Amino acid sequence: MDINIVLPVVAFLVLLVALAGVRVVNQVERGVVFRFGRAQPQIREPGLRLLLPGVDHMRKVNVQIVTMPVPTQEGITRDNVSVRVDAVAYFRVRDPMRAAIEVQDYLFAVEQVAQTSLRSIIGKSELDDLLTNREELNKGLALMIDSPALGWGVHIDRVEIKDVQLPESMKRSMSRQAEAERERRSRVIVADGELRAAQKLADASGIMAQTPGALQLRLLQTVVEVAAEKNSTLIMPLPVELLRFFDRAVRTGPDTGSDTGSAVAGAEQVPPEEKPSPALAEAAAPELAPIAPPGQQAEGASAPPAPKRAGA
Repeated sequence: MDINIVLPVVAFLVLLVALAGVRVVNQVERGVVFRFGRAQPQIREPGLRLLLPGVDHMRKVNVQIVTMPVPTQEGITRDNVSVRVDAVAYFRVRDPMRAAIEVQDYLFAVEQVAQTSLRSIIGKSELDDLLTNREELNKGLALMIDSPALGWGVHIDRVEIKDVQLPESMKRSMSRQAEAERERRSRVIVADGELRAAQKLADASGIMAQTPGALQLRLLQTVVEVAAEKNSTLIMPLPVELLRFFDRAVRTGPDTGSDTGSAVAGAEQVPPEEKPSPALAEAAAPELAPIAPPGQQAEGASAPPAPKRAGA
């Protein structure tokens, strides 16, 4: 056989073998090479990599962050309430060698651990913690999943509880509780307002008692406010304190010393009902006059004058 023909054939076969051993590793992947079934310690980085055909076998491991929804788990909380909780887990592969060797399928393994950890968290927590204190529960759940996942070369970035489904009876009970709490707050606020208003009114009444003129000014202010409404009829209240104020002003006024002043003062002291009018006195005099016996009446009373004659 001519050597000029053999050499090109051999070169072509070598080229085919070389091309058969070429592998491309993407940026988001890392390659683990098994040579005769034994894992090589060197991890193949992204790029063009050359393997021995028929000898080396490479397994690619994705190192991106994986978002895994945790299926809804039903459980009973520590305060005996049945709930349904679902979550989501974020993790990534930190050690491709362990992820390829230590566990058969790290995705399935992480999913199962997440489900069991979520059930455990539900049993250890109370309903109020599931509804209000989710940050602490998320941290505890992430720690429970991350403990076995570290041996598989997987790191749990975070785990969050998405939704907590409650029974309808529990929802109604919680709504009634919320309504009662809001009613209690409203009543406390109203009572506190009444207390403060009473205190302010007591302070105002004390100031008005010390300064009688303040009551008159307040009355005038009320009249001005009512008159601003353009009403045709104005009802003006007259408090008893105002009359007492005028009474004290009259009593403490200067004494003129004249008889007229004394008479006026005496007239003011006499009630109106004790001074009958002259017409009433004359009308009541004949009825109130005592009737004397016939003999005494003839002696004590003078005879009526005789009528005068026309010629006298």
